Amino acid sequence: MINTEQAAKLSRNEGLKTSSPMLAGTISAALADGSDHFSDDDYEFLKFHGAYQQDDRDKRKTGKAYSLMVRTRFPGGVLSGKQYVACDDLSNQYGIGTMRITTRQDFQFHGILKQNLRATIGGLNRALMTTIAACGDVARNVMAPPTPATSPVVDEVLAQAKALSAALSPRTPVYHSIWVDSQEIKMDAATVAAYADPLYGPSYLPRKFKAAFAIPPLNDIDIYANDIGFIVILEGGRIAGYNLVAGGGLGMSHGNAQTFPRLADLIGFLPPQHLEAVAKAVLTVHRDFGDRTNRKHARLKYVIEERGVDWFRTEVERRAGITFEPARPFNFERQGDLLGWHQQSDGQWFLGLFVENGRVRDLGEYRLKTGLRQVIEKFEPEVRLTATQNLLLVNLPAAARAEIDAVLAAHGVSTANPYSRTRLASMACPALPTCGLALAESERTLPDLLTRLETALGELGLAEEEIVVRMTGCPNGCARPYLAEVAFVGRAPNKYQVYLGGNEASTRMNRLYKDGVKGEELVPELKLLLSRFVAEKQSGERFGDFCHRVVLPAAAPAPELTPA
Repeated sequence: MINTEQAAKLSRNEGLKTSSPMLAGTISAALADGSDHFSDDDYEFLKFHGAYQQDDRDKRKTGKAYSLMVRTRFPGGVLSGKQYVACDDLSNQYGIGTMRITTRQDFQFHGILKQNLRATIGGLNRALMTTIAACGDVARNVMAPPTPATSPVVDEVLAQAKALSAALSPRTPVYHSIWVDSQEIKMDAATVAAYADPLYGPSYLPRKFKAAFAIPPLNDIDIYANDIGFIVILEGGRIAGYNLVAGGGLGMSHGNAQTFPRLADLIGFLPPQHLEAVAKAVLTVHRDFGDRTNRKHARLKYVIEERGVDWFRTEVERRAGITFEPARPFNFERQGDLLGWHQQSDGQWFLGLFVENGRVRDLGEYRLKTGLRQVIEKFEPEVRLTATQNLLLVNLPAAARAEIDAVLAAHGVSTANPYSRTRLASMACPALPTCGLALAESERTLPDLLTRLETALGELGLAEEEIVVRMTGCPNGCARPYLAEVAFVGRAPNKYQVYLGGNEASTRMNRLYKDGVKGEELVPELKLLLSRFVAEKQSGERFGDFCHRVVLPAAAPAPELTPA
């Protein structure tokens, strides 16, 4: 709970939320005022509605060129073929002609001008999609394994994710009023001032809250990076319940010891009927005990780190009205997506396509966006977005495979995904020029960096090696760099921190190897280590495990979270 001393020094955002608990701000008036951007206060409220105000940092010398990034909310990354086509239309009509798959299984539309924001968000809602709570101090998009090939349980878990997303969504009536009905909500000032969300209360959460599901042995969601995670426990082919993990989060700030990446702790086992109650209990622990004075120290991970797992478990049990059972055995073996053609458990087929850094676009002869549009319009598959920024076309008949291959090939896209294993395992955040937090390049730099790395791997006889490489323009961790075998984290323009030693299953954080490495020196630095790897590796050892064992052996390793 917030004590009197805390209340006297609450952060600016806390005052904003309390002053406008319906999250309306002055957005409606600003949409009609003719200016090209929103105020600083409305910038904060817009996040709850699924939009970030940005400007093109490449153009700042001549003034700020404002635009909006709009983010969807797709539980488990699932959308219909018709919804995909609607997204494609909106990206062409109001955005920059691309859609970007996020690391939380959403789409982001970049370059939306202020005068087109209502049409964009309204268009998504008319196609039965939403942007509410895609950003802001609330529960974000609920993630879940999207790949349908393994078991019918995947669809059951996706349904759970959709239900949980609805249960954790804020209830403010102004969202539809502003974006769908195009009018301000008609309530007197006293009613608005007295409003409190039934779950979040009048001031919502101290910071964002991320929830996810995972089905062992595949950790394709990076479950330990979330505030709350439900690890599916199967017995006799059925869901017996979930092991709860909590307190994960990868964001930090350079030079601020109060902030750090952290893996979620294993809390205990719960049967399926208690899932929603437990999720709400964990969320309200964050609501009531999170730091509202310092937004950089406001995530649930700090509450658990400072108060302890035992305290947290007891508090969640009290709020949910349950007693956790001991965690049941499970094991994660790997992360990543199934790409190419695969048969589903129901006999139909799905196609997994690599989307470099999640950017669905046409570029020269590689016209992924146009080819996908033609395939989806004709065959109407379900579309699923993955946590590693790839795309699955689901529920396709075997008879459609040859024609889909031909259509995509005509647009320069191979369904064989003919890229190196290391490139297929890579991710980057958008960074420059749109992200206001970026300190260095990421999405625009990683493809060329990987080409140079592939050359080095080939020279060392490692062309078939898979190395999970992730790059971010700042330390906030949007591409989950601290779980990668190799990570480059922006420190300053063209300078990066190099992290090494994550593992294949994404159950171990990497560690800082070098600071302040120039962009052009990143591959030469890695090549020196890869030469050692060739000479000193054990049989079957991955590069991340080698770095953990040999390159950075002195630091105390974090425990690997794969109970068997």
